[in-house]
Amino acid sequence: MIDVIAHRGEAANSSWPGEDGAARDVYKTWTAEQAAAWRLTQPRVSAWHVLAAQFLAGVVCGVVAWLLTRRFEVVCSALYGALVVVVPGALLARGMTRGARNAVAAAAGFLFWEMLKIGVAVAMLAIATRVVPNLSWPAMLVTMVVCIKVNWLALLWRGRRMNNRAGQRDGS
Repeated sequence: MIDVIAHRGEAANSSWPGEDGAARDVYKTWTAEQAAAWRLTQPRVSAWHVLAAQFLAGVVCGVVAWLLTRRFEVVCSALYGALVVVVPGALLARGMTRGARNAVAAAAGFLFWEMLKIGVAVAMLAIATRVVPNLSWPAMLVTMVVCIKVNWLALLWRGRRMNNRAGQRDGS
């Protein structure tokens, strides 16, 4: 069952006011049908689609680096920056899409895969100068920031899809 805040009560109407007299949240438990109906209204964004978008953003950064500098090592640095974001993210996505049988296993699995993701990213940064000759740190770091910020685009895209669905249901 899912607990949600049904409404925020007034201090005079609430049976459980806080010490300062402010109202406490009132919770209502949803049925399985209500929870399923809510899930249908929430579009999902695949982690694999986000990773593909991050990789594409890294390639675009590599092309821009080439157009601005015409130096191969700068392009390689930018592409390596994309890999520093995408490869650990792919490990996390792979680990999280295998599915857990219960909430505790899911939480433990998330912690394990997130720690592995961070460890791989740190290791890739540590060996960056050995992997990419004449590494351009600015190109690599800028590309990493751009790739990480692609997550925000995924959230915006999800929000746009939600708004489009709501408009279609309302007849707009």
